[in-house]
Amino acid sequence: MTDDTRPAPSSTRVTTTRNRLRELTPAAMWTTAVVITILTAGAVIALWWPATAGLTGADLVKARLDALKIGLSIGVGGGGVVALYLAWRRQHSTEADLDNRERTLAHQQAVAATAQAHQERVADDARADAIERRITELYLKAVEQLGSDKAPVRLGGFYALERLAQDNETQRQTIANVLCAYLRMPYVPPVEQDRKDDGTEHSEVYRERAQEREVRLTAQRLLSDHLAPDRGDVYWGELDLDLTGAQLINFTLTHVRIGTGTFHKATFIGDAEFLKATFVGDAEFAGATFIGDAGFSKAAFTSGAQFGQATFTKIAEFHKATFNGTVSFMGTTFASPTLFTQAAFARSVYFDGATFTSGANFAAVVSNDEVSFNRVTFIGYAIFTEAAFTSARFAGVAFNGGVECDRATVDDRPLANPLPPHNRNDSGEAG
Repeated sequence: MTDDTRPAPSSTRVTTTRNRLRELTPAAMWTTAVVITILTAGAVIALWWPATAGLTGADLVKARLDALKIGLSIGVGGGGVVALYLAWRRQHSTEADLDNRERTLAHQQAVAATAQAHQERVADDARADAIERRITELYLKAVEQLGSDKAPVRLGGFYALERLAQDNETQRQTIANVLCAYLRMPYVPPVEQDRKDDGTEHSEVYRERAQEREVRLTAQRLLSDHLAPDRGDVYWGELDLDLTGAQLINFTLTHVRIGTGTFHKATFIGDAEFLKATFVGDAEFAGATFIGDAGFSKAAFTSGAQFGQATFTKIAEFHKATFNGTVSFMGTTFASPTLFTQAAFARSVYFDGATFTSGANFAAVVSNDEVSFNRVTFIGYAIFTEAAFTSARFAGVAFNGGVECDRATVDDRPLANPLPPHNRNDSGEAG
């Protein structure tokens, strides 16, 4: 917070003034006049008698007239020199006065500009302080509303935070953190058997839980609405989301672009949809539980993706998903049909210890690095048709429901079908 109300420092006059000539005193003026007179008289006297000696008549008169003219010319010339000197002094003084006035005016303008700039800076600081105080007040009030026991008040708090983030770009990550923190709070979904409008304790519990569900759905929707670049001005940027351990209901982040997404040990109640989502940072889903369908079709994982120990109880779809970093599905449970069709892996991907209870479709998968299926259990049918692996390991893999590998390759060599133990080397690499 800025507290700069001090006036601008007094200006020290740094401009140099042009010095005027010293004024002529009356004594100097009279001395000059006397000197000119003496010179004139001396010239006349010098030319009057010595220069006319021996002359008579008309020649004498003419010579004395010439002497008088020369003497007077000297006097007039001297006076002219003095007049020119005085004129030059006046001109010099006038120019000096004008120059000094211009310098003084320029100095005054500079001082005024400095003072105005200081005042504007103080005003800007005051406005910034006022805005910061206002933002803080609105933020604290909205957060306080989230602690209310009344669902409408909590909803109002979320919408207040949304407006605050929309108007203040620097607050968007903080407000996203608040939304995530709320969703991380413990939550028990409503149970249908308690849905009775009879005023009993069970019906009241159901009503409160149902209202809390609507509040949470609103928080989720706010995240989804403001993380999609195609929403234009309402897009808040590549924000980080930390939903560790959160219970998320029918969670949707489609066509979004976010920074780091942390869903470690989160529970997805209902369907979870990440269609065309882009994770610029790491995507962390380790230990997450997907109770409904999980859709990651055409999702883009720019950095690492961690799904180790996750549980997919229903359909898990990664159709045309792209993974540019290291990927882990180690120990993951796929309890329903799983689709990785046309998925692309740029770096290593590990399915070690994973279990596919139903069908697993890896058709047309492309991997530019190592793919490891060590100790994977395929209970349902496994499809690797037209898959292209640079390196694939199947040590200890179990195909209990059959496998199809038509036109599948490993380092441009055909992938054996079905891959019984005698078709794999000791390291588990397909041969």
